[in-house]
Amino acid sequence: MPSPSPSRLALPVACYVVLLVSALQTLVVPVIADIRADLDVSATSASWVVTANLLAAAVLTPVLGRLGDLHGRRPVMLGILIVVLAGSVLAATTTDLSLLLVARVAQAASFGLFPLAIGVLREELPPARLTGAMALVSGMLAVGAGAGLTVTGLLMRDGGDYHQLFWLATALSVVGVAGVVALPRRPAAATGRLDLIGAGLLGLGLVLLLLPLEEGNGWGWGSARVIGLLVAAAVVLTVFVVVERRITQPLVSTRMLTHRPIVVANVAGSFLGFAMFAVFLAVSALVQTPPAVAGYGFGSTVLAASLVYLLPGNASGIVTAPLGGRLVSRLGAQATLTIAALISGAGFAMLTFLHGATWQVIVGALAVNTGVTIGYAALPALLIDNVPPAETGIANSVNSIARTVGMSLGTAFVVTMVTRNLVPGAPFPHEAQFVVIFATGTALALAAAALVAFALPRHRPEAVSTWEVEEEAVLGAAGLAVDKSR
Repeated sequence: MPSPSPSRLALPVACYVVLLVSALQTLVVPVIADIRADLDVSATSASWVVTANLLAAAVLTPVLGRLGDLHGRRPVMLGILIVVLAGSVLAATTTDLSLLLVARVAQAASFGLFPLAIGVLREELPPARLTGAMALVSGMLAVGAGAGLTVTGLLMRDGGDYHQLFWLATALSVVGVAGVVALPRRPAAATGRLDLIGAGLLGLGLVLLLLPLEEGNGWGWGSARVIGLLVAAAVVLTVFVVVERRITQPLVSTRMLTHRPIVVANVAGSFLGFAMFAVFLAVSALVQTPPAVAGYGFGSTVLAASLVYLLPGNASGIVTAPLGGRLVSRLGAQATLTIAALISGAGFAMLTFLHGATWQVIVGALAVNTGVTIGYAALPALLIDNVPPAETGIANSVNSIARTVGMSLGTAFVVTMVTRNLVPGAPFPHEAQFVVIFATGTALALAAAALVAFALPRHRPEAVSTWEVEEEAVLGAAGLAVDKSR
């Protein structure tokens, strides 16, 4: 229920902290090569600057959302921002990879700000303003991602020091702390306890899974370390499922892992997360490759990679997210998600065969990101079609984890491909490696489209308004329950 004396700062603060979330996510994407060179580490090791952040986010997001329910959203948001601030200062001052990874794990706490910010709006705003406010806050995800890429390009345009990016993150975090301090104190929305055992097992299982995928190229895919870690991951994740079945208030409901429509939605969510980060990292690496050395690429600067090649796809989210809502209201979630996967597949297919000209790379990346954004708008509505109202929050939380795991897998796959089959005497992969990345994205997109189209029970789309669809999309993306009784 909205507060009897709602805060006027609720909406601007929510917009700001969500913009901060997505900016922190994209700031480092174009400068992985700079971090690698500065720290004198391998490309695989440098990629953990992205992967560690995503892995931590997959575990921390539902945990922090639950803490917000149990202890109040304002204090948890303050705690998150203080942790992010400390991580940003550490990242800005360290020249050690292990400490930088610790800093990026701390910054991953920012992912919890999105569901908490949406929760604040639900507490503070009257129903007449709530849906529009949530749509605006959701749009900040696209704005922040574009802003992160833009700022990175500008700060690095003359070969700048990437540590400047983390000093900027420090300043942005301070502003966020000041904004959240100004929010009113509200009582906790729930009682109960936090499933720390489930969170620990999930985090360990994901690390054991992704570590060999990241390092397999260097260790050898048939090595004892790779096989042993994959087996250990399977064991730990199995234990996680068994433990969650025995816990009264589990981190993840095991029904969410076995119900077919939810499984399909989670597989589709994983693909969308994979597609987003695969195209981010692959395009960034491709365009920064010097053609005189490798025989392909554009020798692009970080500025051009950020503003010319990657920004259009992110900025388009401001338009394509509402478009996704309109498609869902007209065609239904299942058809919209199928279309979204096909659009991403078309983008990957174009990049597979056409990546020799600037416009080709821009259009291909734009198509992939358009499909991802529309798909993100359709996923919550698809879940709502297939789960009882009381389980929408749990289902969306699991889907949020699936999307983040997909991002991590996309990162691991791209890094594996660009660190093998290198051009003799140069640290760049042969062009064929990028073709494999884009062709894999095409195949996965087609598989996701077929799975959604044929493996789900058919639903006739209900007559719902675009505003209702946008509300479902925002709440679902935040991993929150949707009230279908209204």
